[in-house]
Amino acid sequence: MPITSAAPPADRARADASPDHRVASPAIVWDDTPWRSGEPAAAAFPFSGGGHGVVEVARSLLGARLISTVGSGHVEGAIVEVEAYGGSEDPASHAAVRAGRTERNRSMFGPPAHAYVYRSYGAHWCLNVVTGHVGEPQAVLIRGMDILVGRDLARTRRGREPLAAGPGRLCQALAVDVGLDGHDLLEAPLRLAGGWPVPAERIGATGRVGISQAADRPLRFYVRGAQGVTPGAPVDPPTRETE
Repeated sequence: MPITSAAPPADRARADASPDHRVASPAIVWDDTPWRSGEPAAAAFPFSGGGHGVVEVARSLLGARLISTVGSGHVEGAIVEVEAYGGSEDPASHAAVRAGRTERNRSMFGPPAHAYVYRSYGAHWCLNVVTGHVGEPQAVLIRGMDILVGRDLARTRRGREPLAAGPGRLCQALAVDVGLDGHDLLEAPLRLAGGWPVPAERIGATGRVGISQAADRPLRFYVRGAQGVTPGAPVDPPTRETE
C-alpha cells in the first residue's frame, strides 16, 4: 500500500513545477520483468510527513526511482534493496541508546524524507532516507538500485561493474557524498520519485548485512530476481508465485 504524504497538495504541486522537475528524463529502456513494466508513476515519491513505520517505508521504497543530477550528467534507477533501522531501541542503529545524538548522526533525527549520509568504515559513503518525525531517529539504508538512465556515466564513476549493487557502489554511481547529508530528497539534485509497485510475493526479507548486533532481524528487503541487488547477500526461499 502506498504511503500517503502529509505535505499539502499545493506544496507538492510547487515542487513538481520547479525547473528541475520540468526537465524531461532521458529515454528509459523498460524491461519486462513482472515487478516492473510500463511507465513509472509521475508523482514524486508520496511521503514526507513522517509518522510511518520504518519497515512500512522501507518496503514502499522498493520500486521507487532515485534520480541524481549531482555534478554533470544524469543517473537514475529503481531501488531494489533496502534495510530498515529503527530508533534508540535498535542496537544496530547509529542512534541506539548507547550512542544517542552525535555530530555524525544528527540528520537521522529528522526531518523525514531527508538524506542521512555517512562514511562506512572510512571507505565509502552510504545513503539513507530518514523516516521518523523530527527527534525520532529512524532511517532506511538504500542498498541497491537497478540503473535505468546514465549507465555509462555510472560506469565511469565506478570504474567497474557492478554499478549500484551495494550501498557504497550506489553512492559512487550517483556521486553521493557527505555534502548531501541533510538534503531534502524531494528536490534536485538528488530526489526520490514515483516508480513501480512491487508485488508482495516479489519482496524478499532477510537479516541485515555487515552488522554485528541484531543481524538476524528480518529488516533487509529486496526485489527477488532484480538487477542491482547486492551480489552474495542472503536470500530467502521464494514463494510458489516466484518459483
